[in-house]
Amino acid sequence: MNIQGKTALITGASRGIGRAIALKLAQKGIHRLILVARNPQRLAEVAAEIEALGVEAIPLSLDLVQRVEVNIAIAQTWRDYGPIHLLINCAGVAHQAPFLQSQLPHVQEEILTNLMGLYTMTRLIARRMAAQRQGTIVNVSSLMGKVAAPTMSTYSATKFAILGFTQALRGELARHNVRVISLLPTLTDTDMARRLKWFRWVVPTTAQDVAQALVVGLEGGSTEILVGWQSHLAVWGNRFSPRLMEKVLQFAAPLA
Repeated sequence: MNIQGKTALITGASRGIGRAIALKLAQKGIHRLILVARNPQRLAEVAAEIEALGVEAIPLSLDLVQRVEVNIAIAQTWRDYGPIHLLINCAGVAHQAPFLQSQLPHVQEEILTNLMGLYTMTRLIARRMAAQRQGTIVNVSSLMGKVAAPTMSTYSATKFAILGFTQALRGELARHNVRVISLLPTLTDTDMARRLKWFRWVVPTTAQDVAQALVVGLEGGSTEILVGWQSHLAVWGNRFSPRLMEKVLQFAAPLA
């Protein structure tokens, strides 16, 4: 995908991977960025950084769980700034706890934000992309969408679901000339990850490395972008020796 002259919408754009992707696209010469997140102050700060690079930035303070508000905002945004050529669904939350100590409100938040928020935004944008017969959708999953991790059961479940959703959508939207991609970062050093207890031996990557991998994948036509050598090692290990990989994860997990 050539991003020159294009408009992109990024959810979860106020921090972490979403922010890094927004800045990388701005550096690569995208025309306009529509930035979606819940925190208006952080959004304004990211928008200012992007505009300093000479790229138009439109901050949209939205909670993706509020379906009606999102519907109205996207309709207005498409009317005023569309068409949107690239959608990057990056918004997500993670809560860590052994399953027997997990709390229902945390589980509900992960499912609502990671899955229903992604579904709502994708449905609104994909319909318009299909009508204009062009577009690219990137759904940010995780290495935990390939290899489930103890203490992260619901988060892993949502990331597995995103991969299934992405694969199904890819098959359906191909005839409309809409490309659908999954991005799977390993543990990334972000504000969200710093609140978690990290697994033994895992060396975190940076949000900037994830953003760079996405840009390379967009340019190269990838359908699934796995970030980090540890991710490739874990996926291969899980494919060829799943029982051994499960033992390794149990030993590495911060269960104590």
